[in-house]
Amino acid sequence: MNIKSMLHQQLDRFGLSQKQELPVSTSKVICKNFGEAEPVLDGHALFEYGYCPKWLDWYELPYDMLATAKLFRATSHHTSALIVKRNILTSDYIPHPLLSRHEFNALALNLLTFANCYVHVKRNRFGGIVGLGSRPALNMRRGLDLVSYYQLGYDQINNFKFESQDMIHIFETDIGQEIYGIPNYLSSVNAILLNEAATLFRRRYYKNGAHAGFILHMTDALQTQQDVDDLEDSLENSKGAGNFKNLLIYTPGGTKDGVKVIPLAEVAAKDEFYNIKIASRDDQLAGHRIPPQLIGVVPQNAGGFGDIEKAAKVFYYNEIVFYQNLLKQINECLGIEVIRFKNYELLPTQE
Repeated sequence: MNIKSMLHQQLDRFGLSQKQELPVSTSKVICKNFGEAEPVLDGHALFEYGYCPKWLDWYELPYDMLATAKLFRATSHHTSALIVKRNILTSDYIPHPLLSRHEFNALALNLLTFANCYVHVKRNRFGGIVGLGSRPALNMRRGLDLVSYYQLGYDQINNFKFESQDMIHIFETDIGQEIYGIPNYLSSVNAILLNEAATLFRRRYYKNGAHAGFILHMTDALQTQQDVDDLEDSLENSKGAGNFKNLLIYTPGGTKDGVKVIPLAEVAAKDEFYNIKIASRDDQLAGHRIPPQLIGVVPQNAGGFGDIEKAAKVFYYNEIVFYQNLLKQINECLGIEVIRFKNYELLPTQE
């Protein structure tokens, strides 16, 4: 007897013969996921340059201008922080015959949003200055000679060229290049996008109707199928427009644990929507260096944010005066005092 035959005898002795087949299960494990993939690193597009690339006859900006423009209305805190600075600058500006308050308002908003503003010097046929205007920073580019400027058309074909004497470029300094300014608040761009994404997610959650308001699980067998249909119709017709969709599960003769719903995240208690909104809001305010009470943030504690007048004065002298001095470079370029500001006061003196 060979070794193979001896092995088969031992297997038969213990009931482990290879001829015996294990029962094959006819059921299968079901594992499915729902929903589309969502990008989580949207902010990288803002910094995809890092330098000023050359394009045609001008330099491109070192960051994504179009994405920055879209950020302007991304969240209420980001928009309010820019607008309150613009409002303070415009309210203190003393209009000049060459530069109206409206044009100054455009200059201030472009400077605050893009860290660049462009003053168009309008001249008559004899070269005299007849007015100053603001050009949109979103479409302006600096020429390769660093003295000419281009305003891009929508097709980037019909572009208008400004000579050096007809354009004044005011911009903040940057540590990586000296052609354009870069907004300092871009350091908080991820907080802006996170705040916006959290709000959109919560809004879609309530709007899409793809989740159930409640699940009605019945295990008792009803008398007829008509009873089940009537109950289903009653549930479907009892809810108003815009309510959550409800789910009826009828398993006659089943057990109470036959159907289980495992929530991934509860809306009110376990998700982090509120904490995300608060944390991202604080990051945005830190990026703009603005006191929260100046943009209507409601305090969460009984003590509040302190004296609003002191906060407004500190904010004015630490932030607004810097932009005033930046805009006063226009006077140095023109040789005349066009940009002037009145003394800052919270409550104007009644005459």
